[in-house]
Amino acid sequence: MAVLTEEQSMLRDAARSWVQEKSPVTAFRKMRDSGVELGYDATAWNEMAEMGWAGVIVPEEYGGSEFGYLSLGLVIEELGRTLTASPLIASGLGAASALILGGSDTQKSEWLPKIAEGTAIATLAVDEGPHHAPEKVALTAQSTRVGYSLNGKKTFVLEGMAANLLVVSARVSGQPGDKAGIALFLVPADTKGVTRQKLSLADSRGAANIAFDNVLVPESAILGSVDGGYALLEKVLDRARAGLSAEMLGAAVQAFEVTLDYLKTRVQFGQVIGSFQALQHRAAKMFTELELSRSAVEAALTAIDNDSPDVPELVSLAKAKMGDTFHLVSNEMVQMHGGIGMTDAHDAGFYLKRARAAEAAFGNQAYHRDRYARIQGY
Repeated sequence: MAVLTEEQSMLRDAARSWVQEKSPVTAFRKMRDSGVELGYDATAWNEMAEMGWAGVIVPEEYGGSEFGYLSLGLVIEELGRTLTASPLIASGLGAASALILGGSDTQKSEWLPKIAEGTAIATLAVDEGPHHAPEKVALTAQSTRVGYSLNGKKTFVLEGMAANLLVVSARVSGQPGDKAGIALFLVPADTKGVTRQKLSLADSRGAANIAFDNVLVPESAILGSVDGGYALLEKVLDRARAGLSAEMLGAAVQAFEVTLDYLKTRVQFGQVIGSFQALQHRAAKMFTELELSRSAVEAALTAIDNDSPDVPELVSLAKAKMGDTFHLVSNEMVQMHGGIGMTDAHDAGFYLKRARAAEAAFGNQAYHRDRYARIQGY
């Protein structure tokens, strides 16, 4: 485990207390059953914003606390334990990172304070197909007399129905698959020509497909440089991937602990099932995988804070490892709980569904193993 500062420990403990008191898994179940369009509880989100969580990585001059990515990861991990749905990863991490890394003073001043206080929700609109492939941008940005005209579509945009601001990757030149010719644009979601379609995902979180039909944006909407969009996008995505890995870690740890408690109390054949050696071996396997995964996730977040050159490989290692581990633990949670684990009345299914959706977001295990190998020169 990473060595935490006193402030980080206090932040984690505050998050843990709030989650247990205000946002247990029963709260997620209630949100899901209510069918709320946004995919999260707006009241709970307002409370998170009031506690400053949406501004953890935002510089102080823009209303944040500038505590860093490991600190935000600690909060996200605690939220993951009870599957708390919120725009924190999409807005307070992903989109906020895009503005911090590539925004002009004007862009930062306009949007970062609103993101930090939770009054504006921003998100990344990157992928265009069923799988994560940030270089396969077909959405076009054609130069006009007053700026650019955007035409195309984005799929599986996290918090797409709730977002006030979209960070959109668009192609100014070249063909889909080319890393050159990609630019990032800040597009207010209420801009004429932007239409959204709500998606119903297995994990009941908020997501949307978004279409852009002759969406006119000014030159000042460009984030960073016109020709440096992909390099900026990769940096932003790595931060979102690391944050999502932290959420997956929290959820996997909780799933393991619930399962372990069950092994210690469920009686079969006159004895607790935790005394069966086969189940002990499976529990030991989960424990060791979780410890390895924690090391990978915290190493990635720390590398981002230190602006280390090995951020891409450490992030891909963390996302791939965490995907495998959460997949394993969520499967075992269902199997070891037996019949009750297969029902919607038990929480096990929530963890399994979240594992599958989180694996796919920002690149699955195959994507990140391939990326890691290419970075290593294979």
